[in-house]
Amino acid sequence: MQLSRMKKYLMRVLIGSSGVNLSAPGEPTGPTWTSDGPCQDGPVHVLILGAGFAGLELASRLSESESGEFQVTLIDRNDTFTFGFSKLDVMFGRRGADEVRLPYSEISKPGVEFRQETVTAIDPEQRRVETDGGSYEADILVVAMGADYDVDATPGFAEHGSEYYSVAGADRMREVVKGFDSGRIVISILRRPFKCPPAPFEAALLLHDHFTERGIRDRVEIETMGPMKAPVPITKSVSGEFLKALGERDIPYGAEQVVTEVGDGSAALDDGGTIEYDLFIGIPVHRVPEVVEASGLTEDGWVPIDPANLRTRFERVYALGDVAATPNPKAGAFAESAARVVAEDIIARRTGGELEHPNQGEGHCFLEFGGGRAGRVEVNFFGGPKPEASLVAPTIEQAAYKEDWAAARRERWFG
Repeated sequence: MQLSRMKKYLMRVLIGSSGVNLSAPGEPTGPTWTSDGPCQDGPVHVLILGAGFAGLELASRLSESESGEFQVTLIDRNDTFTFGFSKLDVMFGRRGADEVRLPYSEISKPGVEFRQETVTAIDPEQRRVETDGGSYEADILVVAMGADYDVDATPGFAEHGSEYYSVAGADRMREVVKGFDSGRIVISILRRPFKCPPAPFEAALLLHDHFTERGIRDRVEIETMGPMKAPVPITKSVSGEFLKALGERDIPYGAEQVVTEVGDGSAALDDGGTIEYDLFIGIPVHRVPEVVEASGLTEDGWVPIDPANLRTRFERVYALGDVAATPNPKAGAFAESAARVVAEDIIARRTGGELEHPNQGEGHCFLEFGGGRAGRVEVNFFGGPKPEASLVAPTIEQAAYKEDWAAARRERWFG
């Protein structure tokens, strides 16, 4: 590397913690690339927007790369990470809200710098990003900002409904569930796609256990409903297992029922009907963050990508995790799997190689069945002629595996 370029790189590392790009206009900020080929020299600056499953796994893999020539900036507006399934622990009082949060300040990876900032603008053509802390230009831009909850998309939901998909919502739900002693609970999936497809049914099964333990299950009705024909549309067998578990606990599933408005004690359906409730629990409408939509990256609400390598239509810009338009579930394990593919693709492009392991769209979702047992839905979308899914039967051992799985990622990402 030429001495002048090395000095510029060191200046960015030593002084660039403010988030401001220090290069003069028109000057290169890192290595030279061909149109779609290898990097010629210098460190590769990878800017990752979002520190969820996808961002954390990608940053870890690039940090571990044998080349050792990746400078990673990881940006997230939050100061902590939370496993999605931990929100049920909060909802049912098994753990406090602060106990499930993992502070990003504990990230200590060679070549990785975390910054808590809010992204205010994204220019995918130039791979330039503005935040409330400064501006960045990247050799490779990775958008992994997840999906936001659009509570206002369903009129009346904010005023009359409850949700547990956020830590704050789960914390509020804990007191609501604790004080509920009779009546009808409706758990409604307000629109597809949504994170962690088993979660609405998981909550129903755990509510059954909760009220059974309190000796008041006969005074509480629990009903689930959603826009899908079946709980897991891609496979009849797994949907059948879900419906069997719900049926054994007297919990019906209302197929292809969409709530259009939530009122005080009743909700309107898109077929003109209504459903009465005493407690309405909604899975909020999901959407890409507004800054992603404003960037021009999206089509039909989500970011289209090449499913094999997660590249967008913009040169050296990737999108993965919940923000991407893929048929596989929006769940952490699938985002982590996609991050492994993106890491391999970036490393291969750095050396002029080819991606050897295209994205299979594989992953799993855990599902608590109550009684201390957990199962696992295994899914592979692109590995065969059609998507495949199977259910690993719920057992105490699977519940322990779930805890070990989470512990391994805490250790890997946070040390």
